[in-house]
Amino acid sequence: MSDTTPTISPETANHVLYHFGRGGYQSGTFTQYLIYALTAADMTNKAKLGLAYPDYAAAVIAMEYDPDGAAHLQRIAAGEAAA
Repeated sequence: MSDTTPTISPETANHVLYHFGRGGYQSGTFTQYLIYALTAADMTNKAKLGLAYPDYAAAVIAMEYDPDGAAHLQRIAAGEAAA
């Protein structure tokens, strides 16, 4: 991933929240598999996927490693916070 923090859209936040069972709404099949791949990947492969899909990688990493990740994505999904 790059040196800048990617912007996570409300749509991305909703897709990732849904995957983790924390609200949101289901994405299409490709995006479901992308999120699954990101959750299955080690950090090296997360970074590689993040080059093509920085917003999804950032959202998955937030859910997995940030204690406030779910709440932050829920705020983004609700339009209450920027990425």
